[in-house]
Amino acid sequence: MQPSLVRRQLGGIVPPKIASPTLLTGGSGGSLTPLVNFYSKLPKGPAPRSSFGGLKAKYFTGKNASAAPILATILGIFTIGYTIDYQKHHKNHAH
Repeated sequence: MQPSLVRRQLGGIVPPKIASPTLLTGGSGGSLTPLVNFYSKLPKGPAPRSSFGGLKAKYFTGKNASAAPILATILGIFTIGYTIDYQKHHKNHAH
């Protein structure tokens, strides 16, 4: 592969050079102030725990734990199966 093709493919993964070595060692750090301001405003520490835990947190853990989703799923599968079987039975034995 040619280097330009590789560079073009990796362009979205590898960030562009923001600070060149000459800018950092030259002592003129004034052009980096927007970058420093951006990173200083980012939150620090671990991410806060999300209150949206999905179905497991909503139905199976904590004070509201119940088997309602499992029973509703079993009942729904039974109802759909019975309906399909009922339709097949009456379709084959129609008068």
